[in-house]
Amino acid sequence: MPDESRASVLEQAHTPSPQPSVDASASSSSQEIPEPPPLELQAIFTLLQLEPQARMAQSIKELQFLTVNETRRLLPYRQAFLFQAGSTPRKPCHLETASSVPVVERDAPLTQWLERTLHKHRETGDKPKTQRFSDSDGSPDLKAEWKEFSFAHVLWCPFILPDKTFLGGLWLSKETPWEDSEATVAQRLSDTYAHAWGALTGKKKVTINRNGIRTWLFWLALMVGLITLALPVHLSTLAPVEIVAKDPAMISAPMDGIIAEILVHPNTSVKIGESLFVYESTNLRSAYEVAEQNLSKAIAEYRKAAQEAFSVDDNEAHLPLLKAEVHLRETELDYTLERLEQVEVKATKTGLLLYSDQSDWIGRPIEAGERIMEIADPGKIELAIELPVVDAIILKEQAPIEVFLDAKPLETLAATLTHASYQAVQLPEQVLAYKVTGTLQETPPDIRIGWRGTAKIYGEKTSVFFLLFRRPISTTRQYLGF
Repeated sequence: MPDESRASVLEQAHTPSPQPSVDASASSSSQEIPEPPPLELQAIFTLLQLEPQARMAQSIKELQFLTVNETRRLLPYRQAFLFQAGSTPRKPCHLETASSVPVVERDAPLTQWLERTLHKHRETGDKPKTQRFSDSDGSPDLKAEWKEFSFAHVLWCPFILPDKTFLGGLWLSKETPWEDSEATVAQRLSDTYAHAWGALTGKKKVTINRNGIRTWLFWLALMVGLITLALPVHLSTLAPVEIVAKDPAMISAPMDGIIAEILVHPNTSVKIGESLFVYESTNLRSAYEVAEQNLSKAIAEYRKAAQEAFSVDDNEAHLPLLKAEVHLRETELDYTLERLEQVEVKATKTGLLLYSDQSDWIGRPIEAGERIMEIADPGKIELAIELPVVDAIILKEQAPIEVFLDAKPLETLAATLTHASYQAVQLPEQVLAYKVTGTLQETPPDIRIGWRGTAKIYGEKTSVFFLLFRRPISTTRQYLGF
């Protein structure tokens, strides 16, 4: 049916149909041509056809297709858009389908404009009846795009169940204003569509007092939360941990110099007296040779003066000075010899040699007393924990510790706290931390020195509330000063 014919259906519904003139000669004929039904009856027949079709729809998609396309048989619209209600009453409706369009693009400008316009209209006052509005009723920010996306006059038909549940609605637009008769028919059809939609979605009237249930659930949740916050738990904190050797033998630099060669690789077993590394000895050997020559020269001068003392009285007076010079040169020679003997550093005990890497030390100037290596017993290990000051809690000896090593993420090792420093030290990461020492209750046979992980240290008993809000309370008191 053309749009002009559909537009005139309801306009002619209120116009008295003209009575046909009866010719006397025609009345005498044996068979008369039947008159077509009036337009009011055509609209009623169409309505009676659409209502059972809507109620017999087998799915929501089928009902939506019928709503935006078959309604044209009854109402002369140019555009039809079907909206579905949001998940909550305050959320805007979203466009589901449109007439003569197979798929609605969610990001299309038309879709976004329609959803914004409908949301603005419903905010001004949503009513359970069909409403008519036009481009002149829109907000200023939406009027500019009205002519581009919609016809001037819109008929909004909300789908509302008897229990006031809002399901969605139908947006119908055309060029000419909507008549009262068209709005009445649209209201009847909207009720039918709402009933069919509610039946397909299983929407039933809720008779339970929701406010009472929400209040009861609120108080129940509050009571459970208060009980949970009052439960006693052990205060705990987390800190990085490393497996270190217990009572290792430190190998420090015996003198200033440069390491020429390291004879043993890291993590290698050594025996007492075994050579570990060698200093660069060129300067020391040269100093020894010079000291040796100076001593020979001093001895020769002393002997010469001692022989001449029998003939020259003045030479006898210089003998004590020359003898002291000989003793000085002997001391210098002994000192250079002692330093030369320290060129080769040896192990002081049997165990596992631990240090970073050979390339970190060879050719590097070192000072006397600088720690270079350590020799550890693999069977004697302990935990070195660095507890940041901001995470510190009150620690007591024999406090339980749980260790989670990175090399064994699925295992938990039990340990005991043995010592905690009183003063915090600054770590290389520019963080103040307390040094905490712990001992494993059982040492696994495959554990290695140098493994790292996380230690969970337990303190005194407290409540869940204090455990959760300890840091916020401390920060607030420090900020406010009370």
